[in-house]
Amino acid sequence: MNALASMALAMTALGIGDGAAVAAIGDGAALTAITTPAPQQDAAGLAAAVAAIATEPIEGGRAAGMTIAVVRAADTLLLERYGLADVELDVPTPNGAVYEIGSVTKQFTAAAILLLQEEGKLSLDDDLSRWMPDYPLGGRRIPLRRLLDHTSGIKGYTEMPVFGPFTVQELPRDSLVTVFSAEPFDFEPGDALIYNNSAFFLLGLIIEKASGTTYEAFVEERLFAAAGMTDSRYCHKDELVPRRAKGYQPSADGLRPADYLNHLWPFSAGSLCSTATDLVRWNQALHGDGKGGDLLSAASYRELITPGALNDGTRVRYAKGLGITDRDGKVRIAHGGGINGYLSELRYFPEDDLSIAVLINTSGPVGPGAIADQIEDLVLGPVAPVVVRRFTGSTTPYLGSFRGASRGRRMTVTVSLGDGGELLVRQAGGGDPEPLRWLGGTTFGRGLTRYAFTLEEGEARTLRIDQVAGLFVLERISG
Repeated sequence: MNALASMALAMTALGIGDGAAVAAIGDGAALTAITTPAPQQDAAGLAAAVAAIATEPIEGGRAAGMTIAVVRAADTLLLERYGLADVELDVPTPNGAVYEIGSVTKQFTAAAILLLQEEGKLSLDDDLSRWMPDYPLGGRRIPLRRLLDHTSGIKGYTEMPVFGPFTVQELPRDSLVTVFSAEPFDFEPGDALIYNNSAFFLLGLIIEKASGTTYEAFVEERLFAAAGMTDSRYCHKDELVPRRAKGYQPSADGLRPADYLNHLWPFSAGSLCSTATDLVRWNQALHGDGKGGDLLSAASYRELITPGALNDGTRVRYAKGLGITDRDGKVRIAHGGGINGYLSELRYFPEDDLSIAVLINTSGPVGPGAIADQIEDLVLGPVAPVVVRRFTGSTTPYLGSFRGASRGRRMTVTVSLGDGGELLVRQAGGGDPEPLRWLGGTTFGRGLTRYAFTLEEGEARTLRIDQVAGLFVLERISG
């Protein structure tokens, strides 16, 4: 959602990304481990290793097909397709297969906003009320930048039960805004970070108002054309699209066709279609050689990839439509996506000018993020073993239960003590308690998730859980 236990399955009702995302705002669904050869191998070795990774879930009936691209600078290390684009007709995945990319759309929306800022048509510091004067803010101020990094506090529409009927209907777009704007805020703007499709939906409407054209036309003319993305488009279910891979979803009886979804509703949060080749072209045009490409000015590019902070000064790791993490000290810029019938992952490593794109025409249980992780190991080498630092302080202040808002619900987390004296964390309704490692001070971690405690009078009063596309602020409730 890796801590994204199943972005894939969360997407079946248009999750379009997941607030529990960690390594790449992608999906960490279970994937059978494949023994991989050493990095820097020849093309044949890489192709064979990736084929083993990709075909295992396809042959196991857990995915219909996929396309994977791995490109370093001008060198295409791998561009391959696997499995089927159409299971019923037994059609192999073609070269240039077109997939719905879900929340990978968000970086295109963010780039469009920054282009409009360059042209003086809007500012990231504009209050939402300038563009949506009727939005019920209740006296709050929400600059556009807080829509771009999920810190607005606005209720996410994909987590609302009432959204279900919208997925198949043809209604004015503002009817959805009317529904989610009537909901209470999850938190005050800037107090937390909860992955939010409503915010990116609003950004699409703002792009249309500021540009004087449709979101679809703006993206296709100003982004796709500029990046040379000749096979990318806004998704429409009623269009005939050459080489479009049909979407599937898992069921108790195996794969079945994905549920219908009207692309009025994913919109600027998740309605773009693309190919693996085009997504690599996008990375090259957007990031260049890791110093910014030709699409945005240097200042806009820095803005795009630089995370901000919460009101209390806590730095987040989600910038604007992109998660910013690291792998053995190397910056990783990435985002995943999920939508009915499809999962996607797009990563970029500036230091190596390396792009990895994984597209799957099945919405789980196999995650493209897990596949991308294994490809990283192949190309960059295995991640260095984590050096566990022994925590020498008292664990007593940290023990207890904490509760706060998370994506679509309230989250309760209990911190306990393991037999070896280590802190264990367990989310209510989750599995077994999991051990945390000390990162220094009052911050602990598991994988790429960080758990930061705030101590007051010898007791942890607040727990901040940073999962990159979610930074949840939980208050002590017991212990």
